[in-house]
Amino acid sequence: MKQLALDIGLAPVPTLENFVSVGNEAALEHLKLWVGNPRRSPVPTCLWGEGGSGKTHLLRAVRQALQDGGARVGWLDASILHPVDYDDAWEAVILDDVQLYTAEQQAAAFNWFVNAQTPAHGPARWVLAAADRPPADLQLREDLRTRLGWGHVFQLHALGEAERRSVLRRAADERGVFLGDEVMDFMLNRFSRDLSSLMMLLDQLDGYALRTQRAITIPLIKSMLENE
Repeated sequence: MKQLALDIGLAPVPTLENFVSVGNEAALEHLKLWVGNPRRSPVPTCLWGEGGSGKTHLLRAVRQALQDGGARVGWLDASILHPVDYDDAWEAVILDDVQLYTAEQQAAAFNWFVNAQTPAHGPARWVLAAADRPPADLQLREDLRTRLGWGHVFQLHALGEAERRSVLRRAADERGVFLGDEVMDFMLNRFSRDLSSLMMLLDQLDGYALRTQRAITIPLIKSMLENE
């Protein structure tokens, strides 16, 4: 069954606070400590894990937190075909989905990494990267691959089916919302299984159910999709 992306106004804004950290507490705590003081430790950090483990969520959350604090951040992902030159004004460099980088992107990432870690002026800047496998296993140019494994490396673990259901049900119970098994099956089969998106969907369903004075059922979900 085709899953629906939450592109109808339900997609959550990634934050460190709305990241469900079950199994990934150490990585989240590391990022929170660093974001609280970007200059405290310029040691690079690399997150790796399978799809749906929350890598991009955390990278975007870190970027947003830094920008909210007035910092400028260099960001590179596989969709940026022609990266800009390194900017000395950046407080940090963030590299997402490095396993997908082209030769041009790898060259830019290496240049950004070196300039961030050994700047011509001022202290070293932090480099935060993410990939689908450990740095040692990445099929990248050797100088970039080895540098990605220099510092802190955290494996992120995606929630299993039972854990995802347990977290979702607990969140519903905390809101005083009843989710029947058929409703949960519908949510998990028809929408993105990214837990942050599911939690936002639950928030939207709760609000819609309150406004319409109806219980959360499959017809209510369909009605919300048609009217919101």
